[in-house]
Amino acid sequence: MENQNTPPAVAIDPVFAAFSVLVVDDSRTLRKILIRELNSLGFHNILEAADGLEAIEVVKSKPVDLMLLDMEMPELDGLGVLGQLKADETYKSLPIIVISGADQFEKTIKCIEIGAEDYLPKPFDPILLRARIFSSLEKKRLRDLDRKHLEMLNQEKQLLEIEQMKTEKLMLNILPRPIAERLKRGEKNISGSYPDVTILFSDLVGFTKMSSKTTATELVKLLNDLFTRFDVRAEALGLEKIKTIGDAYMAVGGLPIPRPDHAALCAEMALGMFEDLKNFNQENNAELNMRIGMNSGPVVAGVIGFTKFSYDLWGNTVNTASWMESTSQHGRVQVSPSTYEALKDAYDFEDAGLMECKGLGEIRTHLLVGKKG
Repeated sequence: MENQNTPPAVAIDPVFAAFSVLVVDDSRTLRKILIRELNSLGFHNILEAADGLEAIEVVKSKPVDLMLLDMEMPELDGLGVLGQLKADETYKSLPIIVISGADQFEKTIKCIEIGAEDYLPKPFDPILLRARIFSSLEKKRLRDLDRKHLEMLNQEKQLLEIEQMKTEKLMLNILPRPIAERLKRGEKNISGSYPDVTILFSDLVGFTKMSSKTTATELVKLLNDLFTRFDVRAEALGLEKIKTIGDAYMAVGGLPIPRPDHAALCAEMALGMFEDLKNFNQENNAELNMRIGMNSGPVVAGVIGFTKFSYDLWGNTVNTASWMESTSQHGRVQVSPSTYEALKDAYDFEDAGLMECKGLGEIRTHLLVGKKG
């Protein structure tokens, strides 16, 4: 039960005055004496309990900042109360001042070992009572400040880690992981030559017609849906998406980590992209088609930009791959001679005839049909 008394005659630090003090003693007379002393010190939020069990109930039901605990009580003595509270993480930090008689020295020592903040001998001296209470509350106040500061630091650390994860995720959406790791290490002028890669370009057919009949918001939503399917497929195959330009999509196999099957991976990507487009058309009642071109050869790759990074490829291999796409037939995958040579043993092709290619002269191209067998 809560005790309401007249305002204190002695003013104390308002921080302490707001604290709640629980007085636990089976003697009503001693409780009244302690409550009177607490009032004289400026405490106005005072709770009391007549035995150990009641003390446990009060602590679990009301906020308590300090407990004055008598050692000798029926049902559950001070040692038992202390043991239960200090074993519970929720109440472990509650400061408890044990009140003990001169003949309870061993129990008092035991209480201190368990975790009592201090002790007060009977009969208690008001000056000593004040000193022990204020000392315990000051230590509690400092512990609370340390705890709040630690919580704040942990929160800041968690927020920083979340932001770092967001930044890393965003960087990995733009750059290949090995390149992103080099940037994180502070490297500059990141570039490299790759002697043998395969580049894939695709372009949607019918997109301009669709855009004239669709709102800008819906158009972006549809394009994002389709390109997300391509992204998932590229990641599953271990290819690097380089960029999208309008309704065009560019990916590469064999960099930044070289691998000998880069042409086959791009072939599987190309065939799978038509499956993705077919499903997209069925789900969205659309009639889009697509051209794809592939070429294999050496490239230079690197990061450009300072505030906005971009990972891009350069070289005649890129230009030829783009040319393969732009001159391909609707719904087909046109490959250059170098890509054809890398795939002809494992995939079926149709001869697309001779064509004039800028920088290469007259070349024979092929249309990918599918995997042999």
